Amino acid sequence: MNDKIEIAIEYYSVKQKEILDTVNSSSELTAEDIIHYGEELNIIENKMTALEVAKEN
Repeated sequence: MNDKIEIAIEYYSVKQKEILDTVNSSSELTAEDIIHYGEELNIIENKMTALEVAKEN
């Protein structure tokens, strides 16, 4: 089970990095784009937190 959790954490880490790279590399994002990416990051961080908790238990 821990292997699946580790794989999921790694997957979400990659997705998080992709979003951050997109935001940081673009100089033409609108406020709506930034809000959208922020919401996506929030969802990913919540999932990663839940996975970390599951891994510890």
